[in-house]
Amino acid sequence: MPKIKFNDRTLDRYQTKAVLSKAKSTLVVAAAGSGKTFTIAAKINYLVNNMNVNKNKILCISFTNESVKDMLNIFEENNLDIRVLTFHKFAMSLIDMNNLKIVYPQLLDYITDEFFNTDNELTILTNDYIKDSSANLEYLKKSIISFIHTLKSYGYDIYYLLDLARKNITYEDKLLLTIIIKIYILYEEELYSLNMIDFDDIIIKATKKVDTLNYFKYDYIIIDEYQDTSIIRYNLLKKLYDKFDINIMAVGDDFQSIYKFNGCNIDLFVNFKRYFNKSKIIKLKYTYRNPKDIVNISSRFIMKNNYQLRKRLISTKYVDKSVNIIYTNNITDTYYKVIDNLDNILVLGRNNDDINLINKGDISYKNKNIRYLTVHKSKGLEEDYVIVINLIKDKFPSINKEYDIFRYIKGKEKYPYEEERRLFYVAITRCKKKVFLFTKKGYESIFIKELIKDYKFKINMFNFT
Repeated sequence: MPKIKFNDRTLDRYQTKAVLSKAKSTLVVAAAGSGKTFTIAAKINYLVNNMNVNKNKILCISFTNESVKDMLNIFEENNLDIRVLTFHKFAMSLIDMNNLKIVYPQLLDYITDEFFNTDNELTILTNDYIKDSSANLEYLKKSIISFIHTLKSYGYDIYYLLDLARKNITYEDKLLLTIIIKIYILYEEELYSLNMIDFDDIIIKATKKVDTLNYFKYDYIIIDEYQDTSIIRYNLLKKLYDKFDINIMAVGDDFQSIYKFNGCNIDLFVNFKRYFNKSKIIKLKYTYRNPKDIVNISSRFIMKNNYQLRKRLISTKYVDKSVNIIYTNNITDTYYKVIDNLDNILVLGRNNDDINLINKGDISYKNKNIRYLTVHKSKGLEEDYVIVINLIKDKFPSINKEYDIFRYIKGKEKYPYEEERRLFYVAITRCKKKVFLFTKKGYESIFIKELIKDYKFKINMFNFT
């Protein structure tokens, strides 16, 4: 295999395989810290400078405006002038918006709140449902909103709901479906009356538009963070792939698939060859971020999920005492003791409430580089030291259970807390040197208990109680 250099850096053998792949569709399984974006940039450079592909025939797709901006910055640093779009902006480029306005995010929330306040029949149904299920009203509203968004991301519509309501399902599910159908119809009517379109409908409309296209200007599409793909996004890609014989390179990591609540379907990643013919899977096996102990512990931890691609990750980096469990009854005091001699720190919580447990008002630490984020927002980032706080029972993993009705869209989890397990994997693999896991004696998260049981000789434990 030839050695490939990109900007004075030699690609490892697995990155090289990805760059040289001539398959019509290639899945690059890029573990945390394996040089994912570097490999994408090297692939583009190879296509343009070695394969004489016109740069205007290459499109990169990522999932958020922030990730697009990051990728554009990296491309600019490497003298690559390539178009990078979000899925939605790409879909909008295919269709005639006809003066349609993008829906503002709170519209469905507003409609749900208003309907709960004004519809007497719904109030009776809801009261019965809450009484029967001991549900919390606000959590019920959030679940309905989430259900409707998820329904659309899977490509289902009102007819799917109506068919479902006719089936032999439980009385409780029929009650909840009645509420959802009413709100769904109101939402669609409001979109129509305001000449608005929501994000899922943009992609669905673009997919239908492909049928009428006689020409498509891109020969190569490279998708970043492919583990976050939804069914409707896949449908758009597949239709372009089949009709215009384009080349696709999908890059991501099933270990870091943490957006199921937004419609992400991990099966599209794990069973890539089933969804794209003429495909090849290449696994990047070297990680250049995490020390050996973190790589070994995190990999074995995540692969307890049966529904993950099997892979062996390799790190040549060793840091003494890289995994640390901290017992404390006073998070703020202990936090300041731990960071006293540290800098370049990422503080992570399962949610914003966890992060706010720390009193961040000590001005003597303003000159340190410290970022406070939820784990979801930390994906793609790295720092020398990572602190994960509030790893206690029922908080991380979260015990918030979706209503059983979600199983009609997503199916049931194949392993207990499979997505929460991936979220924990993301948290501990952000660090380049050491990770500190904050918990409380007698209230430990089941993940903490599992680490101690399985890897106690590789973990350092400190008691600040």
